[in-house]
Amino acid sequence: MKNYANQLLNQLDQQLTKIIPLVEEDPIQNCSLAINILMEGYENLRTTYIGRKTSQEEEMDFFKMDKPKLTSQIIYFNEIYTIESNKPVASEKTIRKYYANQLKKQEQFFIDNAEFYRYYRQGNQYLDDKYFLRNQQDNKWMMDSFYFQIDKSFATSHDYKVAQILAYEKLQIYLIEKLKRPTASKNSNQEKVLKWTGSKVGIIELIYALHTEGVFNHGAADIKEIVQGFSKAFDIDLGQFHRTFYEITNRKYERTKFISILKENLIKRMNQVDEHQRLS
Repeated sequence: MKNYANQLLNQLDQQLTKIIPLVEEDPIQNCSLAINILMEGYENLRTTYIGRKTSQEEEMDFFKMDKPKLTSQIIYFNEIYTIESNKPVASEKTIRKYYANQLKKQEQFFIDNAEFYRYYRQGNQYLDDKYFLRNQQDNKWMMDSFYFQIDKSFATSHDYKVAQILAYEKLQIYLIEKLKRPTASKNSNQEKVLKWTGSKVGIIELIYALHTEGVFNHGAADIKEIVQGFSKAFDIDLGQFHRTFYEITNRKYERTKFISILKENLIKRMNQVDEHQRLS
């Protein structure tokens, strides 16, 4: 079984080598490619393992060493997808703060599981028969809601936790690299940033109007690209801009309130210029 698991993991690593550059370029679009490959491999590993007889020593080794290597990669790519999908459309400062908060969440996992983490990383084995043999029902672990969701024919109380350790250690590196990247604010030659001090609803109304008119990239720019551009240009976190737009569309009166005010005030200014020229 050990040889089969190693062979399968090597095959998956070779397939992922082609996918990882795509994930780095656009994680939201391409993490699913990696996850699909890994889930297919996971099912192959599960089917093969359940169909074979193993000794207790082999079982403990499989659930402590082999299965978590595969499961951890599924967790890793899923976490990256979740993190990047929920990343705010905002200034670089806000995005860095977001990544820092995600890193704190990973660190909290290791704090919450410090005892088991030490046991695993120190290479201890005296509790392996409790942690890595199937159907070892311990009242302490039965209190965890996850225990009731696992496939007990292909899981133990702690093989998933080992997978989390492997995934979150790797994820910490990913987040630290994100935080290491230089930001525009660190450039001493950077010009003073214009900051939007009007309402978020107003700027989102304006963005959707410009997107509808197709004034960016000959109409090829999508709404998220425009929102990101405005967020960086005017140092504003536009958050769930889709939801804000839906709220605008649900207005009973004056759906284009901000744009109407712009038009009204601009006409007033033009009239004032006309009046000044007439009197001069």
